[in-house]
Amino acid sequence: MTGIALFSQAEKMMKARPDIKPGFTVRVHQKVQEGDKERVQIFEGLVIGVHKGHSPSDFNFTVRRIASGVGVEKIFPLHSPLIEKIEVKKVAKVRRAKLNFLRGRSGKSARISERFTNSDEFAVAAAPAPVAEAPKVEDAPMEAVK
Repeated sequence: MTGIALFSQAEKMMKARPDIKPGFTVRVHQKVQEGDKERVQIFEGLVIGVHKGHSPSDFNFTVRRIASGVGVEKIFPLHSPLIEKIEVKKVAKVRRAKLNFLRGRSGKSARISERFTNSDEFAVAAAPAPVAEAPKVEDAPMEAVK
């Protein structure tokens, strides 16, 4: 019973976010508080792993980028209130669920080939609007076939 209650509470906390998969190059806009000021910090990198938890709100993804020749990774909870928005910039062709092998590579061997996409692929999955039911049309009586 507690699992059902936690599941229903988790659905209330979820926000409309893009469907993130390994191989995506994303820009994560995260709120950062410094003293009494709050600003938005952008972290851009390659998604190397996705972890789906027990409830829908437990979704985490790992983003990796190279900063000053050093690999930096951050783990972001997808439905965190600190994340303002997530932009998907590129989609790479990958054949693995976890891209951890990129940690040991540098230079050209760390590149992943990009696949062609369309603009609809990056659309955010928003809740569908309520649709009014169309009036039912009664079938005309069928005529006897001779």
